Amino acid sequence: MAKLESLGIKTLESVNWYVHDLERARRFYTQQMDFQEVGGSGADLEKRGRTKSLVFKAGSVVLNVLQPVGEGGRAARWLRKHPEGVGTLNYEVADITRTYKLLESRGATFITDVERFTDAGGGKLAMFSITTPFGDTTFRFLQREGYRALFPGYELYDAPRGGQNRYGFTHVDHVTSNFQTMKPMLLWMEHVMGFEPFWTIQFHTDDVAQNNDHGSGLKSQVVWDPHSGLKFANNEPLRPHFKASQINVFNEDLRGDGVQHLALVVKDIVSSVADMRERSGLKFMPTPGTYYEALPERIRRLGIMKIDEEIETLRKLELLVDGDKERSYLLQIFMKEGAGQFGDPRAGPFFYEIIQRKGDQGFGGGNFRALFESIERDQKAQGRL
Repeated sequence: MAKLESLGIKTLESVNWYVHDLERARRFYTQQMDFQEVGGSGADLEKRGRTKSLVFKAGSVVLNVLQPVGEGGRAARWLRKHPEGVGTLNYEVADITRTYKLLESRGATFITDVERFTDAGGGKLAMFSITTPFGDTTFRFLQREGYRALFPGYELYDAPRGGQNRYGFTHVDHVTSNFQTMKPMLLWMEHVMGFEPFWTIQFHTDDVAQNNDHGSGLKSQVVWDPHSGLKFANNEPLRPHFKASQINVFNEDLRGDGVQHLALVVKDIVSSVADMRERSGLKFMPTPGTYYEALPERIRRLGIMKIDEEIETLRKLELLVDGDKERSYLLQIFMKEGAGQFGDPRAGPFFYEIIQRKGDQGFGGGNFRALFESIERDQKAQGRL
């Protein structure tokens, strides 16, 4: 298929989250993640929309967290069906009319037409939403011209409250989602969104044959929008033990396809994670000591000539390393999922990745496997595999 015209996406502007306990979310983001609380829903919107919202920000990462107020709103409908999770991805675009027309010509399914708003200062906002193959997660497209609040009915505080972003979060690197079958989503991302293939991998945690009784696997395909650089990593379970795959377990926990994690970029992951471990009480996916025993040889085999960090520092912080050439590599670590972070199954299977790219723009096949195996160990410890 010939490349499609770009939708004109500029960035992933914000993410809408649905939660049972907004105060718990406030403590998590402002005290543990050190995000700033910059605004929230006004009383009129809370009454009309039947949700109460708070907006948290670190760098250009903006999270709009919503809790139901009674019944009838979208947050309540989402949480009747799913645990806490990502309900909407919001994209800023250069020209809302052009984006709408392109999506219409490609057969997108619209939830709303273009809606236009003006704030008290004369700022303008135009937006519309569409359905997606990402389970019940929708996409919203926005064009913002001086419109200060996140959405109509929201209030922006005079001064941010809460954290200071001491960990140095800058932006979202990529979005990862899980599917029981991802081909329909890949075709939709290509033919409707105009995204292109970027990277692919498949593996098992064990080398399995059809007659083995163990082994968990996945297929993964990353797609991207070359115009904005926005990347989506997408996973599905791999035979022969489909039901045992932690991708399938995620889908069972979420009760459908959807977003598994967001990767958040930091400027200096060593100092950030060291500070997090000392101050925040955040829980991370464990990495076995054998990973670091094999790391020097693995780095050599990958063709990375040298890394700046000491192996013992990486071991202490449980940071993962990957890359493919010379001094180009990346460092990453994965937090525990919401259910494990809060000790509450209703908090769901979503988690955050923290990443620093030192030249490498890929996805680290070895680390992909290390994460997969780490999640699998955690699920086995909980008796879920």
